[in-house]
Amino acid sequence: MSPTSKLLVIDDEAANLELIRSIFDGDELELLATTDPEEGVALFERERPQVVLLDLKMPKLSGMEVLEKIIAIDATADVVLMTGYYSTESAVEAIQRGAADYLNKPLDVEKLRKRVRQLFADAEHRGSTMQLDQELVGCFQFEGMIGRSPAMLDVFSMIRRIAPHFRGVLLSGPTGTGKELAARALHRLSPFGANTFAVCNCAAMVETLFESELFGHVRGAFTGAFKDHEGLFEHADRGTVLLDEIGELPLPAQAKLLRVLQNQEVQRVGSPHVRKVDVRVVAATNRDLRKMVEKGAFREDLFFRLSMVEIRLPSLLERREDLPLLERYFVELFSKRYNKPLRGITRRAQSVLRKYTWPGNVRELENVIGNAAMMSESSLIDIRDLPPSVSSSETMSAPDAALLPLDEMDRRHAAFVLEQVGGDKTHAARILGISRNTLYQLIAKRAPALATAK
Repeated sequence: MSPTSKLLVIDDEAANLELIRSIFDGDELELLATTDPEEGVALFERERPQVVLLDLKMPKLSGMEVLEKIIAIDATADVVLMTGYYSTESAVEAIQRGAADYLNKPLDVEKLRKRVRQLFADAEHRGSTMQLDQELVGCFQFEGMIGRSPAMLDVFSMIRRIAPHFRGVLLSGPTGTGKELAARALHRLSPFGANTFAVCNCAAMVETLFESELFGHVRGAFTGAFKDHEGLFEHADRGTVLLDEIGELPLPAQAKLLRVLQNQEVQRVGSPHVRKVDVRVVAATNRDLRKMVEKGAFREDLFFRLSMVEIRLPSLLERREDLPLLERYFVELFSKRYNKPLRGITRRAQSVLRKYTWPGNVRELENVIGNAAMMSESSLIDIRDLPPSVSSSETMSAPDAALLPLDEMDRRHAAFVLEQVGGDKTHAARILGISRNTLYQLIAKRAPALATAK
């Protein structure tokens, strides 16, 4: 703690205020105290202390109500609720609403002193971590992509090795994983990186206009062809063409594309002349082309032509260790875009993002952070700023719980509390009213991965 550290105590019993004053007497911090919860909220808004000790049962405003008001003012504050009326339900509710801890009265002097000092240390550490994450984003940025996970580092390595030599590359992976970014990286790092990069969305192309769009047409070739038209391959001569969603191409169009890739020649619709082109082709798909070949929905010869080199982009679930860096990158991006002084994401909001399954991958994460940045009224994005589809996801529904054996419910509840407190088993055991060893046994049976949490 430093002389600039501020601790606010809100408790309607004056004796408790005096006790807490005596506990921290001599510590280098500014202690603010009041018995009036409404005055406490005003004090918090004016002084912005980092740590708040808050009584649960008070007249006029309950501790839960004060907690909500404090979190609404500044979601970065660490609020510790104190009560002589402990219950597991209220403890979990407090954690869900943003409390950092939940302590029983009468207060354990040493435990309270240690916990408050730890919260101040954690706050300082979070500030350092935010700065470090900001620096790491720069370190682990590759051609517009962010990643330090082994899966992404492998992708970066393949792009570096392939870019100087490729004629054709297949990019596969789920929707939203960054295939276009990878294609642009391949182009920029190629010897022709200063030339044209053209994109064709095969899923959006009308089959009857496929030849015209890719290979061009001459005036009068068909109704509406009022002038000569240069196709995408001619436009990107000595550059790169990205054929996005290649799996959506109908079979007749696949045959025409194969001929162009084999001969590096295009023939405009309605013209007898053949034109030579020098084009690198990157095909991208979220479909399994091998299975499509087996079913006869994709030409085998075209597949082999496109997949001489294949790079698979991992889903966000396969690269969870990249989530903090991606969050920091998008916070900075939208902070500048919306001209808002955003510094990061609260711990409880990060916990929600960490548990979400991200079916839309990095693109969905970008949309979620962008939406939250727009909604945020403070310097940190909090749970209330997240879209309901993300913030309201539950770990277990009531109908599921009603059909579970008691021991399974105990295990699931223990895992739920552990997730709510960010994996801190000591904290979770205190809330559940069990020993750390008992908690370890519960979660080891239910979810071994959770048992390694701190």
